[in-house]
Amino acid sequence: MDAGFDAHLRADGVTFDADDAALLEAVAEAGSLNRAAGSLGRSYSRAHARLTDLEAAFGPLVERQRGGPSGGGSELTDRAADLLARFERLRAEFTGTAEAEETVLAGRVVDRDGELATVETPAGRVRALAGATDEGAAVQVTVRADAVTLHASADAPPASATSARNRFEGTVAAVDRGESVARVLVDVGAANPLAALVTATSVEKLDLEGGAPVVASFKATATRATAAGRAED
Repeated sequence: MDAGFDAHLRADGVTFDADDAALLEAVAEAGSLNRAAGSLGRSYSRAHARLTDLEAAFGPLVERQRGGPSGGGSELTDRAADLLARFERLRAEFTGTAEAEETVLAGRVVDRDGELATVETPAGRVRALAGATDEGAAVQVTVRADAVTLHASADAPPASATSARNRFEGTVAAVDRGESVARVLVDVGAANPLAALVTATSVEKLDLEGGAPVVASFKATATRATAAGRAED
């Protein structure tokens, strides 16, 4: 949901805003500052300069590797993951969704790639930001309702055409309509339905009603995996 967020964090005179969050999320997705800048339509020099300013204020955010068997690349530090989590909580408060519903999926880490983990859940595999969780660890994956995007099954873009790595086919279990926003529950095969917040216009456009097939998607960077039994701070 894009509600014109104006949330920001400040440290040592430097402001961290939505554009900066998008840059870090793109680095996590692309595994490279250069590719991240390109995906956002920014020049590498501009992105590098901005990251330098942010790290001077907030500490090390991106770990860079040069060459080697994997060809080098960039990945977020734990500090960056914490900064993104803080920003998301603040942004939720600014948009009146601090109490936005979260879907919790129980699972187990089957792979780690830097700060991203692949978690096997009853709904399928989920890519999520994870802290100190080792491969094989039991975790809880939380997905905020306002981070989920719904598509009509026939019109859903192919996985290669979107940065939302997590995609699940399901059926609408319930629609709770408000004046301008609706809460939609989607059965994706897990114990609990996946909750999504969409505009009332989207409900009509997508013909969202009980039993309707949909595709739900959300970015790995909008998803958190924490050790089972431990709530996120």
